Formats: sequence, structure tokens, C-alpha cells
Amino acid sequence: MAAPTACAEPAEFPSLTVTTVMDGLARPWDVVAAPDGAVLTGERSGRFVVKRADGDVAEVSAELSDLYAEGETGLMGIALAADFETSRTVYTCQGHRGAGTGPLGSLDTGSLGSAEPGTDIRVVSWTVDPEWTALTRTGDVLTGIPTGPGGRHGGCRILAHPDGTLYVGTGDSANPTVPQDRNSLGGKVLHINADGTPAAGNPDAGSPLFTLGHRNAQGLALQPGSGRLYDIEQGTDRDDEVNLIEAGSNYGYRPDRAPFVYDESVPMTDPERVPGAVAAVWSSGTPTIATPGGTFVSGADWGEWDGALAVTSQQAKKLLFLKLSEDGRSVVETQSALTGEYGRLRSATRLPDGSLLITTDNGSGDRVLRVEPANG
Repeated sequence: MAAPTACAEPAEFPSLTVTTVMDGLARPWDVVAAPDGAVLTGERSGRFVVKRADGDVAEVSAELSDLYAEGETGLMGIALAADFETSRTVYTCQGHRGAGTGPLGSLDTGSLGSAEPGTDIRVVSWTVDPEWTALTRTGDVLTGIPTGPGGRHGGCRILAHPDGTLYVGTGDSANPTVPQDRNSLGGKVLHINADGTPAAGNPDAGSPLFTLGHRNAQGLALQPGSGRLYDIEQGTDRDDEVNLIEAGSNYGYRPDRAPFVYDESVPMTDPERVPGAVAAVWSSGTPTIATPGGTFVSGADWGEWDGALAVTSQQAKKLLFLKLSEDGRSVVETQSALTGEYGRLRSATRLPDGSLLITTDNGSGDRVLRVEPANG
């Protein structure tokens, strides 16, 4: 008889310390930390709030008169340009209401499927003054990302890559054909230059599309060391997903099983109806826990969990840690933290010292939290 195989001991998870960075907020969607120590967040309804390096908390003025803030859409993703220290450039992903959706390059505006004429989602560029008192709008980087009725499934996460390009995760606007439609910016991960032109290396020359077949790609995370890009995606009533994002891949969401019907009973990844669909690295199974964001943790204080992906959960009200395999294509161990302590959690941003900034999403009395190992 063969000797029994020894089971690996679960990795010891560190105790966490949580402090409040900002409070009194209403649905802060994203949060970024600048090199000068300022922490900037934005409320979905349309307000920027900063905590400056000296501890002062104040509103940052910005022209948001064209903001479309409805349902899940509004002021969403925020990112600092890779050259922020010299350019002072900030990018946002936000709903827009106006007379038209603006120029869309090579894409066909007729298949975008937005909720109403003149409404879309845009990547916008700003500059901020050194004192963090005002954001000055400098242009629309990308227009024409669709949003659904009532603002449903608008996405929209921005990742500013160290090479100066931008990755943008978008929602499918609850439109049955959008995730698989190469003429729509919805249900995709996009890859663009800072001026909005398609980045080099995209699978279709002249197109910003990097991957397709997504439902609502609200999180993007770059793995330190490997450079692998992951999206964190909201599921239907099951199967929130973490996907390893690779150029040209199709992640298999196709909710058009019945004509003109957005059929959410389909699998999140459907290899039968989408041949070659890429399987998720991690899936929540049933029920969904609602995963809108995440980032990789790093630093010796995280012990055996150094390098894990920290994923926020709205429905399960927790922070989920996923330890990935060596090749980054599967999860070998999971750990939950902060369960039920702070309500719904939305965004996660890694700070240079290894701690995390987390935003809550409870509707009122929301906070930006700093989470770190207790021995950090």
C-alpha cells in the first residue's frame, strides 16, 4: 500500500490593522494615492475629495456639469498617469450626458447600444494643481463606451500601465450582443495610448479592443514582477470571475441566446457557444459575492500571502485573498478578511509601503480605509 501523501499546511494569514483615512463619503468608487502623499477619491454622484499630505480633507473643484450619474454609472475609475510627478495628469472614467457621443474613430456608433441618445461613458483627462484644490479638464481621451438603461453595467476601471498606456475595463451595458460585438467598446478590456489612439500590440490594428466577452469588467490589477494583467468581473447570480487578460482572448460571455433578450441565465464563460472561450482563473460559483475591484499585495509583512490578489466584495462584505499558482492560471489557496466589519467593499489600491486603500460602498457614511498587516 502506498504511503499517504502529506497535505500542505494552510499558509498563515497575518492579523490586519484597519484605520480610517477619510469618512463621511457617499459611494466613493475609486481611490488613488499620489507621490506627494495626497489621497484622492471620487463619489459616484460627482464629487472629488482629497486628503492632503498634511492631513487636511477637502473637496477638489472640477467641472462635472455633463456627468451622467444614474444607477451604476457616474464618476467611476480614477488613475494617475505614469508620469504624474511631472505632468500632474489624472484620468477618470465617467458617464457623459450631452448632445452626442462624440468621435468614435473606426467604430460604428450604430451598434453601441447606449441607454439614451447622447449618453455614453468616457475616459477624461485632467490636470491637478500642486495644492490639490482644483482639477482642470484637458480633454476626452476616449468616448463612446456604452451604458445601459438606468446606467446599468457601465464598468469602468482604468489601469495606468508603467509604459504610459491605459487599460480600460468596460461593462456590456446589459445589451445582449455587445460582449461579442467587435464594433462596440462595451464588455471589453481596451488598451489605448494616453491620447486615446489604439496601443501597439492590440490584436486588431487600429482598434482599442484588447479582449472581449466580458460582462462587467470593473477591476484591473497588474501582478508585480510578472507583468500579468488580471480583470475582476461581476457575475450574474453566480460566477464572479478573475481572468488572466491576454491580447485577443475571448472570455466567453454571450447573453444573446434568445433574439433581442438579455439572457443572464447563460454561463459567464460559455465554451459551447463561444469556441475557444478562456476559462476563469477563479470563479465564485453560486451565489455571487459581487467583486468590483482588486489589487496585488506585496511586502514581507504579508508573510506567506505576499503576492496574493486581494479582491473586494460588495455582497459578501469582505476582502478575499487569492494565492495564485506559479503560472498565474489557477488559485491554490483563499482567505477571507474583514467579513461584515465595514459593509460593502468596492475598490482596492496598493500603496508603496504594502498597505491597501479600500473604499466602502454602503450609500452613506462611506469611508476610505487603510488596511495593513498588524506587524506592518
